[in-house]
Amino acid sequence: MKSILLIGLNTFGIQLAKNFRELGHHVMAVDRDEARVNAILPYVTDAQIGDSTNEHFLKSLGVNNYDVCVVSIGNDFQNSLETTSLLKELGGKLVVSVAEREVQGKFLLRNGADEVINPEKQITEWAAIRYGSKHILDYIKLDADHAIFEVEIPSDWSGLTVGQIDIRKKYGINILAVKTNGNMNMSITPETVLSSEKTLLVLGEHKSVRKCFKI
Repeated sequence: MKSILLIGLNTFGIQLAKNFRELGHHVMAVDRDEARVNAILPYVTDAQIGDSTNEHFLKSLGVNNYDVCVVSIGNDFQNSLETTSLLKELGGKLVVSVAEREVQGKFLLRNGADEVINPEKQITEWAAIRYGSKHILDYIKLDADHAIFEVEIPSDWSGLTVGQIDIRKKYGINILAVKTNGNMNMSITPETVLSSEKTLLVLGEHKSVRKCFKI
């Protein structure tokens, strides 16, 4: 369980607050809009109305007592930048700021953010890979070159074992799990038999996965 200070209750911030709470974390939500604060109260531990660019207000929240500080201020980058900087100056342990554009992310990192989230970039990248490919069902980016993919099993692999297809040796791709009807089996051995009703979770380079699965 972590204590989260979430500043900014735009659409992303509201959903993030709810998700944090569902995972059992303590969430303090802050926004200057009274209606937004009142609306989020049932879903968080506490909430306050206030101006996050005001140093005295932020001090009153005890910034250094939170495990994570998230800045999700939409449509006002100046306020986001000032808030991020103040949080770090006041002892924020981990300051995560939301950026709408890549250039904003660079400024935020230079001014106190430990990490930056760009939701639009991340979801559009995911959607392009998911819906622009015939066999990819899901995708988690790990770095510029590697990702975890959920892929359909090619029909000509049906009935073969993991050892027989040997994609680790041929393509440098690791099979992490086999998924059947939503159930994950991570106990993979060379004798595990594949079928077209199943999907694979694999880890590898983008280019290797595309070549292996003819994407």
